[in-house]
Amino acid sequence: MRTGDRLPPLEIEITRTLIVAGAIASRDYQDVHHDAELARRNGSPDIFMNILTTNGLVGRYITDHFGPTAVLRKVAIRLGTPNYPGDTMVLTGTVEEFDGDTATVRVVGDNGIGRHVTGTVTVTVPMQGAR
Repeated sequence: MRTGDRLPPLEIEITRTLIVAGAIASRDYQDVHHDAELARRNGSPDIFMNILTTNGLVGRYITDHFGPTAVLRKVAIRLGTPNYPGDTMVLTGTVEEFDGDTATVRVVGDNGIGRHVTGTVTVTVPMQGAR
């Protein structure tokens, strides 16, 4: 792994189940994450994904790439356009820095209406055989 390397993209289908399950798993019971009618009354066209689900998906993207020994040290993200059901989010990443066993990766996630998430993830990948 070197600075400038690009991670392969990860496509994630945004389903109602994913949105609601993520909200429940993170104990985010805001109606805009599970009740389409109430979301519409609040000005949204539909339910939308919460930041904690997005954070988890960004973490999954990094650990899927770096493997089961990878340890997330810092995840700093900012949301943009919402993730609505029926869309697809594509996560991509670029290694900004690699020092020893630690990488800093710039991650972006785009959906059909724009940029959903931007951020950086610092991950440590223990060297083979190290304990």
